[in-house]
Amino acid sequence: MSSSFNSSNEEVPVVEVVFTNTLDSSSEEPPREEWSSLLFEIPDENIKRIKYAENLYDPGSGEICPKYIPLSASSVFRHPFYNYPGVTDPGIINALLHPIPKILYTDDGQELYLALCKEMGICPVRCFYRNLLEDTINLNYYGVNPAGFRAIAMALKLNRYVKVLDLTDNWINEDGCFHLGEMFVSNITLTELNLTGCRIGPGGARQLCINLPLNRSLKTLNLSKNQLGDQGVEYLSFAVFKGADVTNVNLSYNSLSPKCILRLAEVFETNNKFTHLDLSWNFILSANAIYSLCQCLSANPNFEELNLSWNSLSGKRIGLAMKNLLKNPNIRKLILTKNKLEGPAIKAIGANLSKAKKLQTLDLSYNPLTPVDAMNLLLRLKARDVKLQNLIMEDVFVSLEFLEVREEILKLKYRKNTVITYGGIKASFKSVGTDMREIVLNRAAAIGNQSKKAPKDFALIILQLFKLDKQPMEFKLFTRTMRSLGMNLDDDLLQEILNQFRGPRTEKTFSINMAALHDYVKRKWPDKKLPPTPPPEIVVPDPPKKGKKDKKGKKGK
Repeated sequence: MSSSFNSSNEEVPVVEVVFTNTLDSSSEEPPREEWSSLLFEIPDENIKRIKYAENLYDPGSGEICPKYIPLSASSVFRHPFYNYPGVTDPGIINALLHPIPKILYTDDGQELYLALCKEMGICPVRCFYRNLLEDTINLNYYGVNPAGFRAIAMALKLNRYVKVLDLTDNWINEDGCFHLGEMFVSNITLTELNLTGCRIGPGGARQLCINLPLNRSLKTLNLSKNQLGDQGVEYLSFAVFKGADVTNVNLSYNSLSPKCILRLAEVFETNNKFTHLDLSWNFILSANAIYSLCQCLSANPNFEELNLSWNSLSGKRIGLAMKNLLKNPNIRKLILTKNKLEGPAIKAIGANLSKAKKLQTLDLSYNPLTPVDAMNLLLRLKARDVKLQNLIMEDVFVSLEFLEVREEILKLKYRKNTVITYGGIKASFKSVGTDMREIVLNRAAAIGNQSKKAPKDFALIILQLFKLDKQPMEFKLFTRTMRSLGMNLDDDLLQEILNQFRGPRTEKTFSINMAALHDYVKRKWPDKKLPPTPPPEIVVPDPPKKGKKDKKGKKGK
């Protein structure tokens, strides 16, 4: 009973069902009758038939309406779920799973240039765009936007037409120089780059030259008027040391000192490929730096032209440097205008003219050459082994003998095409300057005639003093005498009279040579003469006076 009692007391747990999930297969569809979209009321009768019976509806001729002709059975949407088809992929899959396709531009760079200008929001340069198909692009003095050099450089990277790019006097900042330097990596056509007056400075030179050793086509680089200084040339020297193939370099107007010239000389010991070098208009004053440079260039068999004008070069050592340079048989042109070469330097240059077998031009214009220096150079041209064709000596004065020898040389058969220029002819006579004695005496005479009431004649005073005493007169005594006679001569004038007519020096002071002064006064004023000396007066003795004693005596007689 106990067991039955316990079982009756146990209650069965009650479970409340909240939700029962039914598993439906996504591939199975419910029966058509259960589609909610089809729960609509179907009319029992055909409305059109009813109206047709009442003559209220006309079914027409039975032909198909032209509106439904292009439709086919397959285009009629029979399934209500397909009335709104899915949206096609707008490109999200390609954007996420595939890289952006590269736009391929032509090698001429025209399309790329326009695309870059549009991207950067700058106006393209029409002249540059058109000339991308030519061999030369000239943008000198164009005023190109500094931000536009990125597009210019990138358009020239793969260009196969342009060989010369002229950017004279366009301001290029460091960013523009960076992109031009990047162009050197890919461009294999550009042979000449002219950056005259672009003011790139040392920073721009660093960006420009960093990739220069990787380029093998660029041969001519013009960096004139770019404010490079010694630091900018240091970057160029390092690029040459690394193997840059530039051969024609212009470094004029860059405030270069002898320090950078010595650096170039060191680089030439490793890579000496230059054919043309322009160092004009700088501050190269050191003869030792020029000597080291010329010594390296003389060992370069390809070197042809050196320009050292406007550098204030002077001295015999400069002449020895040029003498070493002329040992190079391939040198063609040497320009030394506007320096201070003369005498020994000219003699040293003329000594090796016969060794420069291809020398065509020697320009020594505006140097202080004497007629003797000019004659020494001219006589060198009489030798047949001297191949010099142009001897330029503008503003150099020569003698009449020079002209005669010049005519003889130009008549020689091997001198038919020779050009010899000179500045002018130095006359044989010597110009005579103004005689200081005349100026001094004219000044003294003018001071004496200043007073209209009591004028004093300086010439007559000198004649009178010489008449009284022909010996040299002490300077102090001469000064006191002049002032006592009314001649108010200032101290400077009296000192100059002493300098021009100096007499023997006494123990205490100087003296004036009265004989020389008297002689010059007589020659200057020959009409000045002292009045004649009156004859001495005849003294008549007084008659004897009669005394009183005599009268008394007469009376006594």
